[in-house]
Amino acid sequence: MNIIIFGPQGSGKGTQTEILSNKFNIPHISTGVIFREHIKKQTKLGKKIASIINNGDLVPGEIIDPIIRKRLQRSDVKNGFILDGYPRDPAQAKYLNSITSLNYALEIWISDKTSLKRISNRRSCPKCGDVYHLVSRAPKNNNICDHCNTELIIRDDDQPKAIKQRLKIYHTRTEPLIEYYKNKKIFYQISGEKSIAQVTDEILKIIK
Repeated sequence: MNIIIFGPQGSGKGTQTEILSNKFNIPHISTGVIFREHIKKQTKLGKKIASIINNGDLVPGEIIDPIIRKRLQRSDVKNGFILDGYPRDPAQAKYLNSITSLNYALEIWISDKTSLKRISNRRSCPKCGDVYHLVSRAPKNNNICDHCNTELIIRDDDQPKAIKQRLKIYHTRTEPLIEYYKNKKIFYQISGEKSIAQVTDEILKIIK
């Protein structure tokens, strides 16, 4: 079973992908995690990616397409995968279609207002990369990572200016995926304004 999940920033797509990954025992492939690993290691590619992301822009296909192709060649995807954060535009969708096939394309939709509100409460650990939310997943100790006792930060790409830029890009460049996957008859939209459990239930009604 091959699935992609996309949606505006703060829609909870990463959370739902992790839940589905555990339920169906297929790997959760997150471009965000891949990018942060490169950034943390301060590779040449990581520095380039950081500059792009911090400006609120999308990492172009010329960078991410080869990364995804290489990841999908690993043996752990033989029974399927869930992609979170890719594709981000129709060109990337066409590239993905050239190297694999999909069963479901799910969009978790939320309003811009909800997106801004949710991300403003997001905090990240600069050391281990764990992500918290002050409302739904708060750290046990005030602004301190549960795992490595490092002070949490607001990432540059979670700043209001970057969020608004990313939302603008989502509407103009990523939303065309809806029509692309509707034409392939594998598109489903789920409201992300509900609770985590309710969103999961809606997704499981779709996935057979």
